[in-house]
Amino acid sequence: MLLQSTEEQTSPVREPPASDAQRLEAAGDADVRAFGGPLETLILGAEDPAIEDPTTGFKLQLKLSTRGAAIKNAVFSNGDGKGFDNRDPSDPQPLVLLRSVDGDVLSLANGAFVLVEQGRQLDLGLLSWSSLGVEGSPDGSQTARFEALIGTTNQEPVVKLVKSYTARPGSYLVDCTLKVENLSGSEQEVRFDMVGPVGIGREGFRTDMRKVVGGFLASDGQITASRQEIHGSFLSRRTGLKDASEEYEEALRTRSRVRIDEAAEKLRIGRNLPDRQKQAKFLWAAITNKYFAAILRPVPDEHADYCGWIADRTGFFYNPDGDKRGDSGDETVAVKLKVAQARLGAQGEAESVRKYNFQVYLGPKDKSLFDKNDLYSKLGFVQTIDFLACCCPASIIRPLAFGILALMKWMHFFIGNYGVVIIILVFLFRLIIHPVTKKSQVSMSGMSKLGPRVEEIKKKYANNKAELNKQLMALYREHGFSPVMGMLPMMLQMPIWIALWSAVYASIDLRGASFLPFWITDLSVPDALFTFPPVELPLFGKLGSFNLLPILMGVAFYLQQKLMPSQAATSANPQVAQQQKIMMIMLPLMFPLMLYRAPSGVNLYIMASTFAGVIEQYVIRKHIRQKEEAEAKGLVRATSKTGGKAKKKKPKPFFKKF
Repeated sequence: MLLQSTEEQTSPVREPPASDAQRLEAAGDADVRAFGGPLETLILGAEDPAIEDPTTGFKLQLKLSTRGAAIKNAVFSNGDGKGFDNRDPSDPQPLVLLRSVDGDVLSLANGAFVLVEQGRQLDLGLLSWSSLGVEGSPDGSQTARFEALIGTTNQEPVVKLVKSYTARPGSYLVDCTLKVENLSGSEQEVRFDMVGPVGIGREGFRTDMRKVVGGFLASDGQITASRQEIHGSFLSRRTGLKDASEEYEEALRTRSRVRIDEAAEKLRIGRNLPDRQKQAKFLWAAITNKYFAAILRPVPDEHADYCGWIADRTGFFYNPDGDKRGDSGDETVAVKLKVAQARLGAQGEAESVRKYNFQVYLGPKDKSLFDKNDLYSKLGFVQTIDFLACCCPASIIRPLAFGILALMKWMHFFIGNYGVVIIILVFLFRLIIHPVTKKSQVSMSGMSKLGPRVEEIKKKYANNKAELNKQLMALYREHGFSPVMGMLPMMLQMPIWIALWSAVYASIDLRGASFLPFWITDLSVPDALFTFPPVELPLFGKLGSFNLLPILMGVAFYLQQKLMPSQAATSANPQVAQQQKIMMIMLPLMFPLMLYRAPSGVNLYIMASTFAGVIEQYVIRKHIRQKEEAEAKGLVRATSKTGGKAKKKKPKPFFKKF
């Protein structure tokens, strides 16, 4: 295949043109061509015929295309018996981690290649490179090589590029090397773009957790991460990849240099790092979904901590069918790198050849795996793991969630069932904080009996807020109650429950893990007691299964509401009583509706926690009732701590001293 050059494009990120005519359009006086070979497909991760007794053990199988010398798709292999499938219960197939976008954009394809002095640019992602075949090594690794030649119209060679991929058994890491060699008799200045991983699929059933993540080395030696989500956040005022990509494409059409630069800046990986980390050094870029990551790492030169030849890095959102909402299923995210300009010596002279080494991790977001591998740990691949920090700082949630994950793994080693592990963890945490919860419930129960007096004070000091608060606090102190005690268990539990929720939600170990053989066979997807043809419902969207866990969750919430200390029965305010009744109805309905299609592991956790709360509240209410009955009979001295006025102690008779 032959590809003509065009005048150099100066846009920060060059997108593939829309049509073949635009793709191959050349400048009228173009004098540089790229030469390749026929379109072919090569496979890495298959059995090596050179080995007498082939046992692959490859984690992945890569389908490589000569077009752009790129990865057409990456599929998890079942060669070691531990491959990941697509979670289709009727016909499970190996999971495709990466795929081409609309058959046009491929992972690790070379993009624009620029001969600076000539002012010429060739899109090598459109060129079918020459295939040099696949070779096996005694250690079981396999290497595929491609070659492209850039020369003049007079067949005079200028630059040769050789690109290779190496996959090894038992590893999620793929090596990629690009060698650029000057074949001319004069120095050459070159630079090029390289598409990173692209086409990762959606793993979340409710929310799209796909992101572009960048890893950076901060000045204090710590690894920090920058994240770009598909949709922006109104609260953080961040532009999402979807909107930023659309803005960039619009800027390209206007050909406005200013607008292009402004739009490209919104796609730049690392732009949303805190100000104190703006000078952090770039290490790697990744695309991720809920459970998996595709991480591209430019390998630094020897004795360097980071790669200094990356000029820019960009995240991008692809929407091939162009639907406005961007939710039809073909959307995906991508990473692109711009390699800095380099000078090549004349042929035969020093530095006439330059090698660019890359490593690509294609695998699960598994902290234990990242911790065991020195390279993964050093590069901070663990930063690709996301937790739902919610209203708590990530600095608190991440350590707690990782600690819970480690505890879950340890318990699973002995128990062998993650569903049982989740239930035990819930009851264990309930037991630990039971003393605080008990004290809180006792305080709330006592305060609920003060409802009529509280209403009197509110009416009396309705126009004086300061005095109202003062009188209420005096009333609570008089009877030994504290409003803070009612909130204390919630404040203590919140980080723990959020961390546990996050650990259950994001754990790769729960993907495909079953709880019961006939029900909840995969804790990472909604439980389905039985399925039926999908129907469209207003609140549910597409509904194609009857999920039992959310129904049980609603029952648990109802029982919990029934046992909660309520002001409705003792309040003189009918408005308060009405609000209590509405809450009794709304909560048991709201949560099952919200979480109907949530992963069954998450719903199992919520249901177990709620039922554990019901049992705990029953025990506490029984304790309160027995205590009140004992006080009524005079068996327990009423004190300010038990909700009554403290009685003065009677003096002891003097004869007791003798």
